[in-house]
Amino acid sequence: MKSEFMLAFNEICEQRGLPKEVVIDALKTALVSAYRRNMNVSNTQQIRVEIDQRTGEPTIYAEKEVVDSIFDDRTEVLLSDARRRGFPDAELGEMVMVESTPRNFGRIAAQTAKQVILQRVREAEREQLFEDFSGREGEIVNGTVQSIGGQHITIGLGRTEAILPKSQQVPGERYRAHDKIRVYMLEVRRTNRGPQILVSRNHRNLLRRLLELEVPEIYNGQVDIKSIAREAGARSKVAVVALQPGVDPVGACVGMRGVRIQSIVRELNDEKIDVIEWDPDQRTFISKALSPARVSQVYLEDHPDEGKTAVVIVPDDQLSLAIGREGQNARLAAKLTGWRIDIKSLTEAATDSLARLNDPAADKRVARDKELVEKVQHVLAKKEASRPITAEDYMVLDRFVAGVEGRIIAERAVSHEQLRKERVAARKRVPKQAWDLELEELDLPLRLHNLLLEHEIVSVGDVMYHLEIGDASLLAIDGVGDKALEVIKEAMAELQQQLAVAPPAGTVAEAEEVEVAAEAAVVELAIPEAEEAAAAELVEEAEEIIAAEEPAPAEEQPVEEAQPEAEELPAEEMLLPGLEVPIDDLSTPLVPTQPEIKPKPEKKVVVVARTGSVEEEVDRDEAAGRSHKGKQLVFDEDHGRVVVKRKRKGSRRRPEWEQIDDLDPDF
Repeated sequence: MKSEFMLAFNEICEQRGLPKEVVIDALKTALVSAYRRNMNVSNTQQIRVEIDQRTGEPTIYAEKEVVDSIFDDRTEVLLSDARRRGFPDAELGEMVMVESTPRNFGRIAAQTAKQVILQRVREAEREQLFEDFSGREGEIVNGTVQSIGGQHITIGLGRTEAILPKSQQVPGERYRAHDKIRVYMLEVRRTNRGPQILVSRNHRNLLRRLLELEVPEIYNGQVDIKSIAREAGARSKVAVVALQPGVDPVGACVGMRGVRIQSIVRELNDEKIDVIEWDPDQRTFISKALSPARVSQVYLEDHPDEGKTAVVIVPDDQLSLAIGREGQNARLAAKLTGWRIDIKSLTEAATDSLARLNDPAADKRVARDKELVEKVQHVLAKKEASRPITAEDYMVLDRFVAGVEGRIIAERAVSHEQLRKERVAARKRVPKQAWDLELEELDLPLRLHNLLLEHEIVSVGDVMYHLEIGDASLLAIDGVGDKALEVIKEAMAELQQQLAVAPPAGTVAEAEEVEVAAEAAVVELAIPEAEEAAAAELVEEAEEIIAAEEPAPAEEQPVEEAQPEAEELPAEEMLLPGLEVPIDDLSTPLVPTQPEIKPKPEKKVVVVARTGSVEEEVDRDEAAGRSHKGKQLVFDEDHGRVVVKRKRKGSRRRPEWEQIDDLDPDF
């Protein structure tokens, strides 16, 4: 036999619709809070509660320290008591969970924990309601009108309530308290007071769900709803298509003698519903969408900027039917198909075609057919005189309009398609990384920057795309003129130069070579490892000699008058230290006393120089014996070291030559 606790516990769970585990956790939390408040213990002390589900008796376990003498029995327990209460291995200083249920704790807990239990139960109930109804968004629910306010109507959904706002109500519908209605669950919001549920009566998906409920073929997937256009309370259009061969989609939705569709009409308070068959050919689909009007011709024009437009030609007696009351039929057809529909009567289209007969895109055969033109003029005259027009007259007008206006629209459609392809190609020419750069990278003036953002130009890629398709694209923006366009182009050119967003053709390989050269050393000698140390010493000595032999600055050197007789001699004929030539025998050739210096065996030298973008490999024959400063190095066999071969000019030994030149010729 169940105890009173279990009976009350089960009653709470059933009334609130909550799982037993949730209620048990709420009760345990309440008892822990009651114990802390009653015993005035710290929040850091661990407290555990166990409930006997048969009797409902709670047992409190508190964490206490094992001591040899008790100072505070709320946090301490004697060693003997700890070992007696189920901890035989307890030692001094350990922390153990000891039963600490106070006397009359049931009555104290009931008084103290009542609000805590109710609060936790309410929170759990709200969370449960939110989970239940959030999963039903987009479905139809049955409700009862509870109260009617100025801005919204409260709908009872059983355990909770929903709100039907003024904007989601059907114009003309009247609601009374306790009315049973079906509503479409629009949104479920989480609030502090529980879930807030918004429902709708004028949403087009309400019609979709009603069709799924009433038509088994739609629910089973044999018929699919392609699109719905609805003006709640007045009229709706539904486009359906059969997914299974042999199924009539319109007949399945209408039902035998219209039983199925009439049930939905009654639910929507006599709202008219047109069910049409969807067709992949947009011309046929638009013609059916304008039913019950009869359509003569449909011409499609898809402009990249202005969107999709369908020019529909109907007989004169079908014009009002195609447009509908206050344009309702044409408006619903446009929503259903996704095309902007321009409806013309046949005589109006023929009048426009006569005015455009000489258009280059018009059919030349129709323009040259004088008889056809005269017939069209005769029919239009009859229309002007309010005389009846026969079916043959309408056929003549139809043929004429197709040859003139139909050809013109078709020619425009071809040009639009070509423009669309050009824009696709222009978009491909924009580098991918440009789309990731924000518009701030161009550093445009603030007014121009905000103007571009208003027209959804938010990245560098967008700007490059508009420049690719032509200046007219940006000039079409209100506020962008020639000066602003020039600023944009200059900013784009500067950014491309800095970030190399779009490198010119033919420089990719050069850029890669420059990058490789930058990572390499400025000069790299291909010398074997065994000769690296010796080569370094030779270079150091050569640099010291070069520094010692460099001429003084221009202001420190004496400027002497040029002597025409002191011509510069070749390097091999220069006077070097050690040359001995008798003064009285000038015809004697200058012969050095030192042995001739022989060059070392030639070695391959690889010079990696930053000459712009490529590496240059220079052969030893072209750069033999030259250091990085352009001086020629030779080996001095007497001293056993490398020295710089100095190329002396005549001015260096000018005093000696001057003495010779001053001699008497008869000497």
